[in-house]
Amino acid sequence: MASVKTSARKRTDSGHGNGSDLKSIRKTGDSFSSAWTRRVSRGLCILQVRAFGKFPWLVHGFSTRVGGQSLLDGTRVVNLGFTEWDSSEKVLENRRLFQSALHACDLTLVSLKQFHSDVILVFDAAPAEPCRGDASTTSHPGLLLGVQTADCVPILLVDPKRRAIAAVHAGWRGTLQRIASKTVGKMQMEFGSKPADLLAAFGPAIGGCCYEVGAEVATQFTSQFPGAAEWFDELRTGDEPNPLQWLNMAPPGHQPPPRKVRLDLRKANRSQLLEAGLRPNNILVSDLCTACRRDLFFSYRKEGALSGRLLSVIGIRS
Repeated sequence: MASVKTSARKRTDSGHGNGSDLKSIRKTGDSFSSAWTRRVSRGLCILQVRAFGKFPWLVHGFSTRVGGQSLLDGTRVVNLGFTEWDSSEKVLENRRLFQSALHACDLTLVSLKQFHSDVILVFDAAPAEPCRGDASTTSHPGLLLGVQTADCVPILLVDPKRRAIAAVHAGWRGTLQRIASKTVGKMQMEFGSKPADLLAAFGPAIGGCCYEVGAEVATQFTSQFPGAAEWFDELRTGDEPNPLQWLNMAPPGHQPPPRKVRLDLRKANRSQLLEAGLRPNNILVSDLCTACRRDLFFSYRKEGALSGRLLSVIGIRS
């Protein structure tokens, strides 16, 4: 784990949608609508956690793809990450619209150069250039911490007593490296946070219904986490007999690989936060799957290079 201080300076596919899809976000059921809310502003739809709204000094939000200035397959979308298919000007305008919709134009967005690590950055002020890392934390007002996702789990953390916050990007590699629980540890060291006081919100991410990984990934998880079997739909490590090899005439060494397994990243990260000391009721998890709901979100697994990026942000008002 690294730390850097800076100083001043189901498998269904819903297809692509548009502004008419705003109401469809409620299709996911009571578990979503009771803990979450949506803000529609500037033509954008933004998801927020009701529990975070109790703190007037806090600003946060999870973006969707609805609205925006970028064009993808003839539809306007809110792409908030710099990609080859989109122009920098449109991405910057989308970010401006996103912050405006959150009434956070007076905060400085602090984004990261993410690389699926356990690097956690501590910011005292906005850096001159984006730093490499996959989580950031601060107790300083005026900063809007952000992480980009297109299937990975975005996690926002709040310490209401110390007024400290964090934003975490957790893909399977980051999850394997315990980035969420390490971020809690970083908040303990930097701000004196107590895990039992922290609130955590998991934004939309690819669900266990859709996220397939190889058996070698399952092996890595089970070698490090005693309860990892519960995070997979049907645990296989690649050592089991492969029934497919008896159905072909391939010579030895050319047999088909073992079937893939499905990993629930949200369940894995929730488990790690519980072990870190967070209270179960303080961990709020969206059940929206980015792969199932491409009318509302981007999914790299489904769209590949033509996927946009969602942005999850959290900040402290001045």
